[in-house]
Amino acid sequence: MTIFVAAYIIVGYTTFIRFLKAVYNKQPFDENLLMTIASIGAFAIGEAPEGIALLLFYQVGTLFEDYAVDRSRRSISSLTNLLPESVNVLKEGEAVETEPEDVRIGDLVLIRPGERIPLDGVVVEGSSMIDTSSITGESVPRKVSEGGTVLSGCISLNGVLTVRVTSEYSDSTASRIISMIEDAYEAKSKSENFVTKFARYYTPAVVLSALLLATLPPLILNAPFEDWLYRALTFLVISCPCALVISIPLAFFGGIGGASRLGILVKGGNYLDALAVVDTVVFDKTGTLTEGTFGVERMIANDIGEEELLEIAAHAEFHSNHPIAVSIREAYGNDIDASMVGQTEEIAGKGMSAEINGHKVLVGNETLLSEAGVAFESVEGFGTAVYVSVDGAYKGCLMISDRIRHDSASAVAMLKDAGIKHIAMLTGDTGAAGEHVAASLGIDTVHTNLLPGDKIGIVEGLLSEGRSVAFVGDGINDAPSLARSDVGIAMGAMGSDAAIEAADVVIMDDMPSKVPAAIMIAKRTRLISIENIVFAIGIKVLFLALGALGYITLVEAVFADVGVAVIAILNSIRTLSTSKLMSRLKALES
Repeated sequence: MTIFVAAYIIVGYTTFIRFLKAVYNKQPFDENLLMTIASIGAFAIGEAPEGIALLLFYQVGTLFEDYAVDRSRRSISSLTNLLPESVNVLKEGEAVETEPEDVRIGDLVLIRPGERIPLDGVVVEGSSMIDTSSITGESVPRKVSEGGTVLSGCISLNGVLTVRVTSEYSDSTASRIISMIEDAYEAKSKSENFVTKFARYYTPAVVLSALLLATLPPLILNAPFEDWLYRALTFLVISCPCALVISIPLAFFGGIGGASRLGILVKGGNYLDALAVVDTVVFDKTGTLTEGTFGVERMIANDIGEEELLEIAAHAEFHSNHPIAVSIREAYGNDIDASMVGQTEEIAGKGMSAEINGHKVLVGNETLLSEAGVAFESVEGFGTAVYVSVDGAYKGCLMISDRIRHDSASAVAMLKDAGIKHIAMLTGDTGAAGEHVAASLGIDTVHTNLLPGDKIGIVEGLLSEGRSVAFVGDGINDAPSLARSDVGIAMGAMGSDAAIEAADVVIMDDMPSKVPAAIMIAKRTRLISIENIVFAIGIKVLFLALGALGYITLVEAVFADVGVAVIAILNSIRTLSTSKLMSRLKALES
């Protein structure tokens, strides 16, 4: 017996410690309580070998569980090691090693080949290829040079860069990613909440049931107490809920980690769960399905040459920062002669009024020219029409269009493959421009000529129809719709801070194809968690019945409990695998 007691203490030591800690924290009703009672009971009825075997098999199962959790945590932690411990700040031409928290906006930092970029900034000197995979999931390095933007967490591969810092440590891209990942684990999914509530009431109920099973039959039927105590102990072991308590959170933990490896940040398991049941995806157009960079596609001149028409428009747009104005100046390609430009006025939602070499020039939409009484011919076609008049005479039209992202069409096709029933696009563009983009991408529903406030009205209309809606956007005006939808998905590379804050999911490299990828990961994660719930409860019910009837021994009960837990945990680990999706997305990048 001494040998059995010694073996019992060695094998069961960690279980006892965990049980005592749970009691100290006033949360004793867990699997450690069940194992402690069952093993002590086995000794009490003279089944010491089975009590030792019970704890031994339980410890083996715990090792499997710890391995699974550690693997998942390593996958996540590798994503959060994005910030260097020190930064080389240039002071009077010398590089001084400084803590990242002490660097301020406007400081110049030196980044050598192979070093990780510590803070967001703009390159003021040098050029290099940048590995952005840890932030955006994009496998192909991109080149940055003077004037280019770099994000913290990326790696400079082959060049020395001098970067002017544009955000402090706490607001840097890498810090925000780490914060979002950490916050994600505090937001539980519906399945996780189910397991938490289930375990809270399940364990006390099981202990009470085992107590009744051990005492009522001997009292009522005058049956042998030892036999029914043995059945009660077996009942306790089988009923251990660790398969559910560990495998379900692990499934969502792995789903969030797998998504992060693709540059998709999900802010919590509840959002992953909501994403799995989405049946409607609504896209903002500009900056989401399109690059948000405009170009002059064609010119229609009236009484003047095309070059002169473009010159007049470029000078009139000299002081405007509107994307269309920028595209006109880029198309002009020459330096603007500021001496030609007199008083200018930007008319919100209409265009520009400017004085060029003493002539009154209007550059804008149909409303601007109509209100000024200028006679002109309306131009139809894809893109935004920008009309030009000089001294009240119509001089021509520039057709401006936004470039569609290279993977937008693939994103729409992938969404349909993922079972999304309704895909819509919202834009402030004219009907012809919006419908052209929608038709090019295979989107059936498009809403055009929208004001910023119209988007949320459309989202609310879809929600009122009982749809589960995901909204995808990037701008400040998208923030209300991102917050109002069931799942808000923001473009994180070029998206506004307001959109990223309001969103539940952030696409770090602005690839629309990551939206269906996120949905596929969410659906797979939810399916795996449901598989675990059905499998674990089904096996438990079967073996509980067999145990209560005396057909199961303690050792077999341990195999049933640990086996179910290990199978469920191994099933949960599958959520970490994203190799097929990664290959598909890499093909789209190239």
